[in-house]
Amino acid sequence: MLADELIAAHEAAREVAPFSDRYPGLTAAQGYAAARALHEHRTAHGWRPVGRKIGFTNRTLWARYGVFEPMWGTVYDRTLIDAPQASARVALDGLVNPRIEPEICFGLAHSPRVEDVAAAVAWIAHSIEIVQCHHPAWKVTIGDCTASNGLHGRLIVGPRQPFRREMARQLPSVEALLYRAGSPVDRGTGANVLGSPLLALEHLVQMLDRQGGEPLREGEIISTGVMTDAHPVRVGEAWTTRIEGLPLPGLTIEFA
Repeated sequence: MLADELIAAHEAAREVAPFSDRYPGLTAAQGYAAARALHEHRTAHGWRPVGRKIGFTNRTLWARYGVFEPMWGTVYDRTLIDAPQASARVALDGLVNPRIEPEICFGLAHSPRVEDVAAAVAWIAHSIEIVQCHHPAWKVTIGDCTASNGLHGRLIVGPRQPFRREMARQLPSVEALLYRAGSPVDRGTGANVLGSPLLALEHLVQMLDRQGGEPLREGEIISTGVMTDAHPVRVGEAWTTRIEGLPLPGLTIEFA
């Protein structure tokens, strides 16, 4: 059964052949159903959900990965790392094929309405998500991604700033610059994320409504998707980011 295989792969932190190889035609909806079983297993063992991540919002990456629609996963207290001083030491134990993704995230004051998601945003921060893939060489389908909790591994959230309405106009042009050991690796803009991180949040609200899923609630943290590409990380490396176009500090991450 897919749900049992999924739980076992996450518990053992090991590579397995793509689920879609053994379950031909695996759909996004079937993947979400398996992810629900993983979620229930985790909450039964004390994991507490604290927000959502949105994945594959960067349309520039769709053709390369063969995934042509956004998806979402759950962020937990055990996967969230707050970095109020803009730096963090992140252990890679328990993660499979980890990659780094610079993003923008929001904290919700209340449940958002699709007509005006900005009204529900209490704060904004630069975040880094560490995504993971249990399948060799990151060969996935949308069903593999939704099953594996949206490929979520860790979410590091930098200093939080009150969200102001004028920031909505700045978000499409905000830039994220990514460095490894001080050398530039990549850069990308908020426009890569479905046109704007706020539009990615709007898309998530619509997805959850169509799926009949648990709606977003007050206090949830929402990470909106990578602005650059996702890059492999290894123990011992130090990565930094810089944000241009918004008053958000970059992050320094050391991997242990």
